[in-house]
Amino acid sequence: MGIRIEKIDLPGIGMRHDLVTESGRRLSVVSYRDGERNLGIFDVDDPDACRDSIPITEDEAEALADVLGTSVTLSRLTKLSADTEGLYTEQLELATDSPFINRPLGDTKTRTRTHVSIVAIVREKKVIPSPTPAEILRPGDVIVAVGTREGLDAAGRLMANGPD
Repeated sequence: MGIRIEKIDLPGIGMRHDLVTESGRRLSVVSYRDGERNLGIFDVDDPDACRDSIPITEDEAEALADVLGTSVTLSRLTKLSADTEGLYTEQLELATDSPFINRPLGDTKTRTRTHVSIVAIVREKKVIPSPTPAEILRPGDVIVAVGTREGLDAAGRLMANGPD
C-alpha cells in the first residue's frame, strides 16, 4: 500500500489533512483559517471518530516536522548505505575543540582530502540538507557524511584534529 493522504475542506473552518497508515490508523492535521493547528488521532474501531485532538503552536508544528524530517532523512541515508556494498553513512559530531568551529564548511576541504561527501548537518534537531561550503560550523553540529570506511575514518580525524 502506498502513502495515502486525504485532503478535506472544512468550510468556514480551514483544511484537514489525514494520513492513513499501512495499519489503517488515521492521523490528521487540522489547519484553521486563523493559523491555529490541531493534531488528531482517530479511533481504531471507528475511523470517523477522533479519539484525541492536540492543539499545537506554529513553533511546535515546525519542531515536529523537523523531528520527522530528520529521522526520515537519516533513515534513507542509512538504507542507501545498507543496500550499497562499500558505501557507508556516518554521523560525525563536531567536538567543541575542533579547529573548524565557527569556520565555513569549505575550510575543511573534506571531499578533496578524504573523498567523503557531506550530505547534511544536523544542528539542534534541524537538518541542513546539502550544506554549502559557506555554512559556518558550530559546536555540537552533527555532520552526516557518505563515503568508504577509510574515507569516513579520515573525515573523523580531519574534523577532530584539522589537516595532518
